[in-house]
Amino acid sequence: MAAGLTEAAFAQRAAVPGAAPADTVWINGNEFPEGPPQASIDAMAKIIGGSNRYHYQEFPAFYEALAASQGLNADQVLVGAGSSEILHAAIETFTSPTLPLITVNPTYEAAPELAKYKGFPVIMTPPNARVAPDVHSLAAEAEKAGGGLIYICNPNNPTSAITTSDEMAWLINNLPKNTYVLVDEAYLHYATSPEVSSSFQYVKEGKNVVVARTFSKIYGMAGLRVGYAAAPAELIARMAPYRNNVISIVSVRAVKAALDLGPKLLEERKAKIVHTRNELCAWLTAKNYKFIPPQANFMMIETGRDAKEMQAALLAKGVAIGRPFPALNHMIRVSIGTDAEMAKFRRAFAEVMSA
Repeated sequence: MAAGLTEAAFAQRAAVPGAAPADTVWINGNEFPEGPPQASIDAMAKIIGGSNRYHYQEFPAFYEALAASQGLNADQVLVGAGSSEILHAAIETFTSPTLPLITVNPTYEAAPELAKYKGFPVIMTPPNARVAPDVHSLAAEAEKAGGGLIYICNPNNPTSAITTSDEMAWLINNLPKNTYVLVDEAYLHYATSPEVSSSFQYVKEGKNVVVARTFSKIYGMAGLRVGYAAAPAELIARMAPYRNNVISIVSVRAVKAALDLGPKLLEERKAKIVHTRNELCAWLTAKNYKFIPPQANFMMIETGRDAKEMQAALLAKGVAIGRPFPALNHMIRVSIGTDAEMAKFRRAFAEVMSA
């Protein structure tokens, strides 16, 4: 696996500059603050004693259940260790020394880092006025390159801005020849805008679209490492050789229990994050701090200061924020935690900014 996607690299990204105080609040990894639902915890406890067995016989039914939860067939999904393995498989399948990865700057780094490591061309395009991917620029670059893989994180990480349904429809309807689109929907569950929707519809229509989903975020299972790709069966078959292995049976049982809870779980969790996100936005507005309007469980806040310096200053006050993004060097990425965690962030942020 490429250096950019190793466990050591992920640990480095999660690291903070210096020792963290014992009471530090961790709003740096875009995680859900409450962890897995109780049903998943119970399911994991029940199977842990049987984890000496491989349980391969359970996986076909699991794949079917996961696919059915999105109205798909089992041959239209590929399960991996978080969405990271899915991104890896897509890069291996749809890019090459002559077919580039095309994306926006800034965005989640895993896909462009892997392509660069392999020596494949990477084309970074400027964002639009909303600091979201410019679909026209992405399509134009694919046309010039003779194809490749367009990567869109929707909502985008780190900007928390959406690619609208109309923009996505235009892109899919105007894809150049030999071009595929990878839509990373890790944070789509948190979006409230009526202008955004899932790209699953294009999978069902047989388009050259791969949708990446994860259970690391709103399901609270980051440490369980479960993600999946949804795509037309022919594309899944092409990606499958690049999956390393099956996931843990403990993770399978946790995900299955969460799926059995239905949409109510997601609605309740989304409501909590949106409430806290709205409170933070209102506070920032009242204090005249600028920010990119968020649609995910994190947001970018303008500070006018070097992001690394802000990260260190906030850590000294017991608040760990996200890593810097060079394209937005005077902005900080802040994950939405609990109400108490965000209250501590507001206090620390105000103190640092007034110093």
